[in-house]
Amino acid sequence: MSQPAQTVLPRWRGFNLLEMFTTRSDGAFREDDLRWMSDWGFDFVRLPMCYLLWVKDDDPYSIHEPMLHNVDRVIEWADTYGLHVSLNFHRAPGYSVNRERQEPFNLWKDQEALDAFCFHWELFARRYKAIDSGRLSFDLVNEPCSPSEEFMTRADHERVVRAAVGAIHAVDAERLIIADGLSWGNDPLPELADLGIGQSCRAYVPAGISHYKASWVDSKGWLVPGWPGQVGHGEYWDRARLGAHYEQWADLARKGVGVHCGEGGAFNKTPHDIFLAWFRDVLQILTAHNIGYALWNFRGPFGILESERADVDYEDWHGHPLDRELLDLLAEF
Repeated sequence: MSQPAQTVLPRWRGFNLLEMFTTRSDGAFREDDLRWMSDWGFDFVRLPMCYLLWVKDDDPYSIHEPMLHNVDRVIEWADTYGLHVSLNFHRAPGYSVNRERQEPFNLWKDQEALDAFCFHWELFARRYKAIDSGRLSFDLVNEPCSPSEEFMTRADHERVVRAAVGAIHAVDAERLIIADGLSWGNDPLPELADLGIGQSCRAYVPAGISHYKASWVDSKGWLVPGWPGQVGHGEYWDRARLGAHYEQWADLARKGVGVHCGEGGAFNKTPHDIFLAWFRDVLQILTAHNIGYALWNFRGPFGILESERADVDYEDWHGHPLDRELLDLLAEF
């Protein structure tokens, strides 16, 4: 058997927890969630977080300590249950894919935003310096957009990542750092291969399956997806095309870069049988390259708990509706 492409990072398997995901989040993580992940055989949890939750009065340099105690707590729970934690800025100073708020500056162009970005990562680097990288990693910023001259060029992105890595490693030289791919996590970053950091891909391709009828994307006129079959506005997708998409990530991994898939899944309006058939192919392809994954999300419309799908016969799990078919699929990989 040939050696898999990805040999640097563990093939972590787990979920995203969203208790600090938006400006409206309360940080109320639940220990049961981490216990159940561990009991079901998973070993990874990613925390997409909004930096505004731990600052006061919109001042990026004024820290609201109580919200950070919630991060401390979930890291402690994860350690108890043998889960690796990935801390991610889903909203960083100057950038987020979440459109609930317009940032006052641009992370990719404005030095003021970059200084604040580095300040916050230095804060986490100092706070968690005693925790080794086998238990905790830093995922710099969620899903940088597609490059453009006006908002963010590839050179802009590279400059920001190198600055943040330098700031973190000046405090904690051993901290494992991960950078999400460009174009919302879909395109790898060979220009950063020398940095010694990992990179994170996504499992949302094609969007006509993963985001069918999702309110936050322009899905008007999309076909009911098939797999294999036509999706979106009629594009044909099958396993071969899916495999070709991930080959670029396998090529990066073969150059010695650690690769993990930090998010993936499908919204609850996608027919369940189509979702499971497509996601089985996704997981088989990722596993063949030794690339782990984190489902978006644990609880909610992409998740295994409380997903509110109309076409699932849910199992009661301690008072919560559990998508057992999806859990069983994940457990295979």
